[in-house]
Amino acid sequence: MDRTPGRQAALLVTTVGAFITPFMGSSITIGLPAIGDELAMDAILLGWVATAFLLAAAMFLVPLGRIADIYGRKRIFTYGMITYTAASALSAISTSGTMLISFRILQGIGGAMVFSTAIAILISVFPPEERGRVLGINVAAVYAGLSVGPFVGGLLTQYLGWRSIFWVNVPLGLLVIALVFWKLKGEWAEAKGEKFDIVGSIIYSLMLIAIMYGFTMLPELSGAGLILAGGLGIVAFVKWETKVKSPVLDIRLFRNNTVFALSNLAALINYSATFAVSFLLSLYLQYIKGLSPQNAGLVLVAAPVMQAIFSPLAGRLSDKIEPRIVASAGMGLTAIGLVFFIFLDQTTSLWFIIAGLIILGFGFALFSSPNTNAVMSSVEKRFYGVASATLSTMRSIGMTFSMGMVMLIFAIYLGRVQITPEYYPQFLSSLNTAFIIFAALCFGSIFASLARGKVR
Repeated sequence: MDRTPGRQAALLVTTVGAFITPFMGSSITIGLPAIGDELAMDAILLGWVATAFLLAAAMFLVPLGRIADIYGRKRIFTYGMITYTAASALSAISTSGTMLISFRILQGIGGAMVFSTAIAILISVFPPEERGRVLGINVAAVYAGLSVGPFVGGLLTQYLGWRSIFWVNVPLGLLVIALVFWKLKGEWAEAKGEKFDIVGSIIYSLMLIAIMYGFTMLPELSGAGLILAGGLGIVAFVKWETKVKSPVLDIRLFRNNTVFALSNLAALINYSATFAVSFLLSLYLQYIKGLSPQNAGLVLVAAPVMQAIFSPLAGRLSDKIEPRIVASAGMGLTAIGLVFFIFLDQTTSLWFIIAGLIILGFGFALFSSPNTNAVMSSVEKRFYGVASATLSTMRSIGMTFSMGMVMLIFAIYLGRVQITPEYYPQFLSSLNTAFIIFAALCFGSIFASLARGKVR
């Protein structure tokens, strides 16, 4: 196994980068009530503190991945860390809800620069036979961030206030920037000299914002109108990208590459079916079971801890066994874990919930790094940035769809009310419905995962 300093530096830098963003995302959800109290924000505005980051990241991931392929992945990764760290500091000193949401958008753009390049840098540096291992480490860092986020976020909010969550990211960001300048030598730009498709990038970003913003506005008519406009945007985007010489997203990657297309589809469905689980269970544990935020966070740690432990193992396994087999087995286990939560009621024991989370976490570990391995191994070097960014975009869109489905189910069952004891039966019905839909989605995506074909 090659342990050259350049490779180890790339692994270290991208691993710390992979940890920071999910840590921020999962810790801030615990701080939302405190932010709402101090900045006088209603529930919808509070939702935008979380969604603004996701939306900005999804809009810019693919264009920035393409820019990184042309102008250099290390350069864009570095700019991303600087932007992300500066936005964290600015978020910490925000004095209004609008100001905070604006800086979260900036943080999302910085996050997009990091996410669109980190995996591409790893793939550029490590040989094919070691990719599964390093991708597994990268995915484990993501889940380590998700694991410690709620617990650390709860402690920080309780003892130092919500602003401390943003301040903690500043030294971590500065550490990564220092490591890049000190340790990471060389540059990777396999599409150097090719043109950047500005028109395609604008259509792409507007199309995504219409669909994702529309989803958060359902079941209102304006939401359906925006989704329809986004759908027309997809048609326009595909037509433009097939005509232009240097497309921002090479549609042929989807048309002529079954492994790439179906692996991305599997990722989209998987995140759509799983992202809102911690949000729903957090509400259930605190409202129905009466747990404190800190104790609810401790229960929810079960799934990401399993993901963090088993992701490197699953990555290594996908270097030896066909990735689609490992990923499909993971998808099946995830579906079984989701079935557990269909039966939640006021008498469900905590051990039953923890067992479901453990199965869910193990399934997700088996799915995620092998699926990433399949995507990245299915394209040529010059498309690494775009492939990595496309996968990250599928993740962001899946996350937003997941939350969108939950908001839609809440609107149907609960309406715009606070979750008080008189509404607990309706809340439990909406919870059961959400998990039925999520489990069905996951079962369906097993077939997309199996149908993708062989990588090797």
